[in-house]
Amino acid sequence: MTIRTRFAPSPTGYLHIGGARTALFSWAYARKSGGTFILRIEDTDLERSTLESEQAILDGMAWLNLDYDEGPFYQMQRMDRYRDVLQQLLDEGKAYYCYTSSSELDAMREAQRARGEKPRYDGYWRPEQGKVLPAPPEGVKPVVRFKNPAHGVAAWDDMIKGKIVFENSELDDLIIARADGTPTYNFCVVVDDLDMGITQVIRGDDHINNTPRQINILKALGVPIPQYAHVPMILGSDGERLSKRHGAVSVMQYAEDGYLPEALVNYLARLGWSHGDEEIFSMQQFVAWFDLRHISKSAAQFNPEKLRWLNQHYIKLADNARLEGLVRKQLVDRGVTAVDSPKLESVIALYKERVATLLELADEAEVFYIEIHPAQDLLDTHLVPEVLPALRELAARFSDVSWEATALSALIKEMLTKHNLKMPKLAMPLRVMLVGQTHTPSVDAVLALFPRETVQARLSRYL
Repeated sequence: MTIRTRFAPSPTGYLHIGGARTALFSWAYARKSGGTFILRIEDTDLERSTLESEQAILDGMAWLNLDYDEGPFYQMQRMDRYRDVLQQLLDEGKAYYCYTSSSELDAMREAQRARGEKPRYDGYWRPEQGKVLPAPPEGVKPVVRFKNPAHGVAAWDDMIKGKIVFENSELDDLIIARADGTPTYNFCVVVDDLDMGITQVIRGDDHINNTPRQINILKALGVPIPQYAHVPMILGSDGERLSKRHGAVSVMQYAEDGYLPEALVNYLARLGWSHGDEEIFSMQQFVAWFDLRHISKSAAQFNPEKLRWLNQHYIKLADNARLEGLVRKQLVDRGVTAVDSPKLESVIALYKERVATLLELADEAEVFYIEIHPAQDLLDTHLVPEVLPALRELAARFSDVSWEATALSALIKEMLTKHNLKMPKLAMPLRVMLVGQTHTPSVDAVLALFPRETVQARLSRYL
């Protein structure tokens, strides 16, 4: 059997962390087996679906390098197929027209709650042997309900959670087409999974209550039932449901915030799944190791600090030329375009081990290409009278020294000895005048990055 998995987001919002992890697990399961990974856009919610959300999903998948073999398929383009299957169920007596109005449903449920019963449709329009149904009310467009089995169970061996059983008596007759004829989510999903030959449905455990209904519809159609795997949800670090305040933002927001896709993929892979104690691994390693048995049955907790740590690791490993392109874009977006003197790639090589995000790397690089205005308190703290003679002599000697780090380091050490100073006394004011901050890589390496004329110009303002 060829493995066929799918990711089926709704274009009613961005691709968020939970959805991206589900996509990653479905993708990896197919890739490990040499199977097929399908992208399906579930766009039947016309009021909330947007082209912007659809594009955000496609962009997020592309950025994470989650390539799909088939699709994207769109449910709104499959309406004729859904209507055919609806008619099949109606013709076979496995679905029926229901004329109960919304107000009647509300009253029915209110009365059930008052009696301490579970609110549900009472089956008034459900055809049964020997039951006489009233004439349909005039002017009322009916919904179509699935005739759920009255007895027995809907059960499956979940690939993550184990055996799950629902009593059919606990499930009411699901609406599978609205009064305007539009098929509903649970029905469309069943037909899609059938037509696309989906063998494993890997999705969030918020879908568990949908699964018995979908299984019963598949049984009514007399077709194979896929295996189901329900991935536990992601919680915030405080144990609450993940929200924006925990970092549950668009996947593309992480791109904008300076994260590398391999860092986010690595983090998501480890979020609720494990391979021994391995924390850092490539997508190739992940695919080779991945199985559903090692997905935790309990909720995972999102830890933004661990994601930052992983991103810092991947920035250190990243090719400087690749980082140069990413940081250049960040700088251009800020209006900084003159980024060739010093070479941006050289700045990145010096600073990339000191940052956790590309935004931080752009912050460090920016000071080499813009006018800076050091804070007065930093100038007052570090440009003290005792160090001014050494700084002035150093600035004068910069005119004829060989402009590379080794020679600059030797010159600075000569000034320290001559003026009886410790390195911080000289290095700190140099940093403040050059880049407006006190923490940088080795000051001789920073000096060597700048053109000689830029260093002289910046120092001359204060000496």
